[in-house]
Amino acid sequence: MPLLALDHVAVAVTNLDEALAHYREVWELEPAHVERVVDQGVDEAMLELAGSSLQLIAPSSPESTVASFLDKRGPGLHHVAYAVADLEAMLAHLRKRGVALIDEQPRVGGGGTRIAFVHPSANGGLLVELVERR
Repeated sequence: MPLLALDHVAVAVTNLDEALAHYREVWELEPAHVERVVDQGVDEAMLELAGSSLQLIAPSSPESTVASFLDKRGPGLHHVAYAVADLEAMLAHLRKRGVALIDEQPRVGGGGTRIAFVHPSANGGLLVELVERR
Protein backbone atom coordinates (compact mmCIF):
# COMPACT_ATOMS: atom_id res chain seq x y z
CA MET A 1 0.00 0.00 0.00
CA PRO A 2 2.03 2.99 -1.13
CA LEU A 3 1.55 6.52 0.12
CA LEU A 4 0.87 8.83 -2.83
CA ALA A 5 2.29 12.10 -1.57
CA LEU A 6 2.69 14.45 1.33
CA ASP A 7 -0.80 15.98 1.48
CA HIS A 8 -0.23 18.58 4.17
CA VAL A 9 1.54 19.53 7.36
CA ALA A 10 -0.76 20.74 10.13
CA VAL A 11 0.13 23.44 12.63
CA ALA A 12 -2.00 23.94 15.74
CA VAL A 13 -2.67 27.60 16.50
CA THR A 14 -4.60 29.31 19.26
CA ASN A 15 -6.18 31.95 17.03
CA LEU A 16 -6.81 31.24 13.35
CA ASP A 17 -7.29 34.89 12.34
CA GLU A 18 -3.99 35.91 13.93
CA ALA A 19 -2.18 32.98 12.36
CA LEU A 20 -3.61 33.82 8.92
CA ALA A 21 -2.54 37.45 9.33
CA HIS A 22 1.00 36.25 10.09
CA TYR A 23 1.15 33.96 7.04
CA ARG A 24 -0.23 36.75 4.83
CA GLU A 25 2.21 39.36 6.11
CA VAL A 26 5.37 37.28 6.44
CA TRP A 27 4.98 34.58 3.78
CA GLU A 28 2.46 36.25 1.44
CA LEU A 29 0.21 33.19 1.52
CA GLU A 30 -3.56 33.29 1.16
CA PRO A 31 -5.78 30.42 2.23
CA ALA A 32 -7.28 28.27 -0.50
CA HIS A 33 -10.19 27.68 1.88
CA VAL A 34 -11.21 28.26 5.47
CA GLU A 35 -13.87 26.15 7.15
CA ARG A 36 -15.16 24.78 10.42
CA VAL A 37 -14.91 21.00 10.67
CA VAL A 38 -17.58 20.37 13.29
CA ASP A 39 -16.83 16.65 13.81
CA GLN A 40 -13.24 17.48 14.75
CA GLY A 41 -13.98 20.64 16.70
CA VAL A 42 -11.59 22.76 14.63
CA ASP A 43 -11.49 25.75 12.37
CA GLU A 44 -9.01 25.12 9.57
CA ALA A 45 -7.32 27.07 6.82
CA MET A 46 -5.44 25.41 3.98
CA LEU A 47 -2.52 27.34 2.50
CA GLU A 48 -1.47 25.72 -0.77
CA LEU A 49 2.17 25.24 -1.63
CA ALA A 50 3.62 23.52 -4.66
CA GLY A 51 2.37 19.94 -4.42
CA SER A 52 1.13 20.07 -0.82
CA SER A 53 -0.43 22.38 1.75
CA LEU A 54 0.09 23.92 5.13
CA GLN A 55 -2.97 23.46 7.32
CA LEU A 56 -3.60 25.80 10.23
CA ILE A 57 -5.97 24.35 12.83
CA ALA A 58 -7.50 26.14 15.79
CA PRO A 59 -9.97 24.70 18.30
CA SER A 60 -13.57 25.73 17.73
CA SER A 61 -14.49 24.55 21.23
CA PRO A 62 -12.58 24.03 24.48
CA GLU A 63 -13.46 20.30 24.34
CA SER A 64 -11.70 19.62 21.02
CA THR A 65 -8.60 17.45 20.84
CA VAL A 66 -6.71 20.42 19.38
CA ALA A 67 -7.59 22.47 22.47
CA SER A 68 -6.13 19.67 24.62
CA PHE A 69 -3.05 19.54 22.39
CA LEU A 70 -2.52 23.31 22.76
CA ASP A 71 -2.98 23.11 26.55
CA LYS A 72 -0.33 20.39 26.82
CA ARG A 73 2.17 21.40 24.13
CA GLY A 74 1.36 24.90 22.94
CA PRO A 75 1.21 26.00 19.29
CA GLY A 76 3.26 24.15 16.71
CA LEU A 77 3.47 21.03 14.59
CA HIS A 78 0.36 18.91 15.11
CA HIS A 79 0.51 16.21 12.41
CA VAL A 80 1.72 15.20 8.98
CA ALA A 81 -0.83 14.01 6.42
CA TYR A 82 -0.23 11.59 3.58
CA ALA A 83 -2.45 11.16 0.54
CA VAL A 84 -3.72 7.64 -0.13
CA ALA A 85 -5.76 6.25 -3.03
CA ASP A 86 -7.95 3.89 -0.98
CA LEU A 87 -8.32 4.74 2.68
CA GLU A 88 -10.15 1.54 3.68
CA ALA A 89 -7.49 -0.61 2.03
CA MET A 90 -4.73 1.37 3.75
CA LEU A 91 -6.39 0.96 7.15
CA ALA A 92 -6.75 -2.79 6.55
CA HIS A 93 -3.08 -2.94 5.52
CA LEU A 94 -2.03 -1.16 8.72
CA ARG A 95 -4.29 -3.29 10.95
CA LYS A 96 -2.70 -6.47 9.50
CA ARG A 97 0.67 -5.14 10.57
CA GLY A 98 -0.49 -4.33 14.10
CA VAL A 99 -0.25 -0.56 13.66
CA ALA A 100 -2.14 1.38 16.34
CA LEU A 101 -4.95 3.41 14.79
CA ILE A 102 -6.93 6.26 16.30
CA ASP A 103 -9.62 5.87 13.64
CA GLU A 104 -10.63 2.31 12.77
CA GLN A 105 -12.99 3.63 10.08
CA PRO A 106 -12.70 6.65 7.76
CA ARG A 107 -14.46 9.85 8.75
CA VAL A 108 -15.20 13.12 7.00
CA GLY A 109 -12.44 15.72 7.01
CA GLY A 110 -12.12 19.24 5.71
CA GLY A 111 -12.93 19.94 2.08
CA GLY A 112 -15.02 16.77 1.82
CA THR A 113 -12.03 14.47 2.19
CA ARG A 114 -12.10 11.12 3.96
CA ILE A 115 -9.54 10.85 6.73
CA ALA A 116 -8.21 8.60 9.46
CA PHE A 117 -5.50 9.14 12.05
CA VAL A 118 -2.70 6.74 12.95
CA HIS A 119 -1.62 6.79 16.59
CA PRO A 120 1.68 8.59 17.30
CA SER A 121 2.96 5.51 19.14
CA ALA A 122 3.10 3.75 15.75
CA ASN A 123 5.29 6.46 14.22
CA GLY A 124 7.97 7.46 16.70
CA GLY A 125 5.72 10.04 18.33
CA LEU A 126 4.43 11.65 15.12
CA LEU A 127 0.66 11.87 14.62
CA VAL A 128 -0.15 10.84 11.04
CA GLU A 129 -3.32 11.60 9.12
CA LEU A 130 -4.27 9.60 6.03
CA VAL A 131 -6.27 11.55 3.44
CA GLU A 132 -8.36 10.27 0.57
CA ARG A 133 -9.51 13.01 -1.78
CA ARG A 134 -12.62 12.41 -3.86
